Amino acid sequence: MAITTFDRFLTSIALLLGMATGVMADGASAGLGMSTSAPRAMPVQEDEEPIITIDLTHRAADLWDRIRRGFGMPDLVTDEVTERQITYLSHPAALQRLFERSYRYLYHIVDELEERGLPTEIALLPMVESGFDPMAYSRSRAAGLWQFVPSTGRYFNLRQNAWIDERRDVIASTDAALDYLERIYDMQGDWQLALASYNAGEGTVLRARQRNEAKGLPTDYVHLPLRKETREYIPKLQALKNIIARPELFGIELPHVPNRVYFDEVETPPGIDLALVAKMSDTPLDELVALNPAYRKPVIPDGKHQLLLPADKVSAFRAHLDEAKPRWKTYQLRRKDSLAKVARRFGLTLTQLMQINGLRSTRQAKPGMALLVPAGAGTDISEVLPLTDLLPDLPSEAEIRRHGRRKRR
Repeated sequence: MAITTFDRFLTSIALLLGMATGVMADGASAGLGMSTSAPRAMPVQEDEEPIITIDLTHRAADLWDRIRRGFGMPDLVTDEVTERQITYLSHPAALQRLFERSYRYLYHIVDELEERGLPTEIALLPMVESGFDPMAYSRSRAAGLWQFVPSTGRYFNLRQNAWIDERRDVIASTDAALDYLERIYDMQGDWQLALASYNAGEGTVLRARQRNEAKGLPTDYVHLPLRKETREYIPKLQALKNIIARPELFGIELPHVPNRVYFDEVETPPGIDLALVAKMSDTPLDELVALNPAYRKPVIPDGKHQLLLPADKVSAFRAHLDEAKPRWKTYQLRRKDSLAKVARRFGLTLTQLMQINGLRSTRQAKPGMALLVPAGAGTDISEVLPLTDLLPDLPSEAEIRRHGRRKRR
């Protein structure tokens, strides 16, 4: 394997790790962070190219190996990458959790990248964006693995309504993110600028380049006057790439992620609830929600919808599909209805009705609203209520009580 400037760069970081002290985690995105100044480029000899050399003569041992083979972006070699890498490696437990959260989704993302001929570094981007948490929700209202804000989500046809938020949908949001990245790469012609545009907006990066050009300054990513978050964005990705490229150099053992399909899509009958799907497919409820985070209520809405199931659970689900009967229906709230009255009519407590319908306060109930109610007297409420702890849009009983106390004050 050829020894390059990049190899020496990685080795120098490994040596620096023993000198790193007092780095604090900030809890952002991948769960690790630090304050940095504007990127400072490290010298690279012109006759040497900072590349990672991969042996392509053997079959990919696992998904990490497959990802390494698809690396295709120019490497960023700056002090900030070194600092970010030290931060990650100084918090091995947090780094391990980050890698472990990715295992459900990585195979699908890598498949899509290869289909489009895109570099596999992009598969690591949700580590920076959301820490691979599909329920991640930021202060700027960005949601999902790829952190789409509402307006950008709508632009890429990601549905957002009372029943579903496709910014959290694993397949739909990945398609939208790759469409967006392809578009801005075609616009910028440079992956570092494209990634900066994904974070800050293509208009922001374009204006920064125009300002530098007017001053006779370089217009590459390293020299652009961008906000702190965007200055740290690509160093985070590069640091993760470096660690995944050479985990043995840093004493890191990546969790085993098999190079095979993790989930499959299945079509579901309307009105079926997630608790019943979990029971039919013998899938833990938290696993089902992690694969289907777009659903905002415990029941699949009317119309054609797909669910993701672990690949080894699909046959069990289909074997019981004929037995599946909707246990829930919708009731349209009338002008003179009260939530308490509707709850009594369908054998629920007021709190149960509010939990299932994502209502934290009775004041949220409006005439014409479609409420989920049991389809019959035999519906087992106890199977659905645990979903209120897993679906972020459903309130807990404690939240409802808190809102009730605020109202009485």
